[in-house]
Amino acid sequence: MSMARILETIRAFDGVLELAPSEGSAFPQIAWGDHFFYYAPDGQVPQREQPYATITTKNYPGDERCDLDRPDRWRLNIHIGTDAFIDVIGQRPRTEPTSCDYTATDVVLPHPVYRTQGWVSITNPGATTHTVATRLLRQAHDDAKRRTERRSTTRHRAVDHGSAGDR
Repeated sequence: MSMARILETIRAFDGVLELAPSEGSAFPQIAWGDHFFYYAPDGQVPQREQPYATITTKNYPGDERCDLDRPDRWRLNIHIGTDAFIDVIGQRPRTEPTSCDYTATDVVLPHPVYRTQGWVSITNPGATTHTVATRLLRQAHDDAKRRTERRSTTRHRAVDHGSAGDR
């Protein structure tokens, strides 16, 4: 599965906002070439929400175990939450991790840094992980959409109740 195919899959989701920092952009140089995905149908980066998926194309400080600085390596990262993490990885995110070969490709692994927050990663997704990656991306997108809609509903209720009390 190529990065282009992953990008095509995610870009087809309704309400997706993709940030793809590039050279000369306002984003830090370390983020250039990476991709960050949010559910944001208004086209604005959510102020209180992390991306639900990312693609990283290089090592970041403190996140070198996947060896992404080697040629043609990249990693898909997906926030799947506790329940899905248990289903996919077979452990709770906050348990002591078992030993992983983070340099392995086309394998769903706990994220090397954000495991405890319910993130998984796949370095160079391929035929083995295509179906599960697509399913997890869809689920992460739908979860982000539900969180956004729930916050929006709660915010509108609070405004409506405040207005009624002011009369």
